[in-house]
Amino acid sequence: MEIIECDRYYHIYNRGINGENIFYSNENYLYFLKLYDKYINSIADTFAWCLLKNHFHLLVKIKTEKEILESSNQNIEKINKKPSQQFSHFFNAYAQAINKQNGRHGSLFEKPFRRKKIENEDYLKNLVLYIHNNPVHHEFTKYVEEYSWSSFQSVVSSKKTKLQRNEVLKWFDGSKNFIETHQQKVDLISIEKWLKI
Repeated sequence: MEIIECDRYYHIYNRGINGENIFYSNENYLYFLKLYDKYINSIADTFAWCLLKNHFHLLVKIKTEKEILESSNQNIEKINKKPSQQFSHFFNAYAQAINKQNGRHGSLFEKPFRRKKIENEDYLKNLVLYIHNNPVHHEFTKYVEEYSWSSFQSVVSSKKTKLQRNEVLKWFDGSKNFIETHQQKVDLISIEKWLKI
């Protein structure tokens, strides 16, 4: 199991236990993002994300200890020594809400949640493509830009966002190339093999 370290990029992903849905309505997607903001934005910068009915993908960079201290307004003793603990709190909070909503019990997600450390920019760029093309691959939509629950629109928009938009666009040599690359037919199976997911 990959240890989550400060100042490193990670692909964080998981799915519902036994492939079950984890999102049932638009409100569920919104609540997941609200909890994400509460639990994760203080410990990680986000570069890409996608939420699908029974799974999700996140591309994050865990902040340095100093950055975590500055964004949390707490002393070091009160901060989780392991960033993975913060992800666990986030997933548990969401699972409790879904269990209550649906009158279910037990785990919502497969455990432990999956994480993969990323060491190079080529991998980062291909992972962004992989994440944004997931809804097309799973036939939720025909085009990347039509899917509501991914970071694609935040990258191409000029609206204020907590997403690390400028960094993502830099990986793709600008907005024009980012859009063109996403509009090309992407062989997700090949990318998945290359990413070793």
